[in-house]
Amino acid sequence: MRKGLTRRHFLGVGVGAVASASALAWLYRSRNTAIPLGNLVADRAGILDLPPGFSYQVLQRVGDPMTDGFNAPAAPDGMACFPGTDGSWVVMRNHEIHEGSPVDAALGFADDRGGGVTRLVVDRASGTLRSSNFVLTGTSRNCAGGPSPYGWLSCEEVDESGHGFVFLCDVSASELQAPHRLPALGRFSHEAAAFDAKTGITYLTEDTSDSAIYRHVPNHTTRPFVGGELQALKVSGKDRFMLSEGRKVDEAFNVEWVSVPDSQALKASTRDQAHNAGAAFFSRGEGAWLADHHVYLCSTDGGPTRRGQLYRLDISPGGEDRLTLVAQAESNDSFDKPDNVTVSPWGDVFLAEDGGAPNGVCILNPDGSLRYFAQNAVDGGDSEITGVCFSPDGEWLFLNLQWEGLTLAVTGPFSELLRNV
Repeated sequence: MRKGLTRRHFLGVGVGAVASASALAWLYRSRNTAIPLGNLVADRAGILDLPPGFSYQVLQRVGDPMTDGFNAPAAPDGMACFPGTDGSWVVMRNHEIHEGSPVDAALGFADDRGGGVTRLVVDRASGTLRSSNFVLTGTSRNCAGGPSPYGWLSCEEVDESGHGFVFLCDVSASELQAPHRLPALGRFSHEAAAFDAKTGITYLTEDTSDSAIYRHVPNHTTRPFVGGELQALKVSGKDRFMLSEGRKVDEAFNVEWVSVPDSQALKASTRDQAHNAGAAFFSRGEGAWLADHHVYLCSTDGGPTRRGQLYRLDISPGGEDRLTLVAQAESNDSFDKPDNVTVSPWGDVFLAEDGGAPNGVCILNPDGSLRYFAQNAVDGGDSEITGVCFSPDGEWLFLNLQWEGLTLAVTGPFSELLRNV
């Protein structure tokens, strides 16, 4: 079940911050062959095919009653997992719903929008659902986002008037909260947010064909989402550089950051301001995930086959950041439109596809080999897989089948992936 991918030296030293240095020593060794997971096992229930030894359980379906009396909304999208209390994990989950109504008008951000965020409390040992509730309502197309020590960052993937913001959601909130909008992070068609706790900088993607790559630099690291400056990535010495066309794997570029003065896009879109200042073009910027000093960024339809690219931004505090194309689909048997991305606690990059059926979850290994870890088995796998994220201990992988409105918890011998590489 492997697919071909061009890549020679993949991760470098990019690793998950929660993993130990000794466990990740293998990243510094070169490897010529992949360690196969074996063929995926067809799921008798017709939901998710997984490697031998792995299993899943359905945490929640669209329409299921939640603990707060509301029903689970449709279109589950981006997620992240946080430590909870009393032996639990807390999974924060977006819902990519546009038109509709908030579940509570008094606490809704807008009275004509049905998107928002729900919260799942999961038992660490069994992976069973303990409780669930709304946290945010009345927003539009909450697509991806990202974790931070301050809570879940939920992004609106729309730039219509009054929308296109990032919202901060309280991980401990057991009931619906008033919206906490973060205008300092700009108003545009937000997709994902990768927060760097060391600097307070938030890296942001934009899901349009002519997008930019952004970052928000705060005035104070202890108040990361207030004030500061919105900036866009520019390839040093090259104005309006095309990152998603004509590039080769291993190409690397020093980058600088240009100011986006009208972060609320009152007179011009943020991307027009960015490109007018020389910022690079990035087609359909979607998934973003920070691991140590590296931010992984998906261009969902970039590359020669328009099936996607993965870039790595190496952050150099006090120095010059560097952007490297670490993988791209160069044939029709490679990955297909990578959307959500996460990095496992042991350093492998997991990519969720939003392309042609069957959509799956791929693993990119440090030697560049690509293999499927999971495939959607519902109705041929047409629906995209969203929200891929690990529990901090690496025992559970959470994901959604978006169109079916299913949220799953996957477990199995993940440690074998670490021991066998």
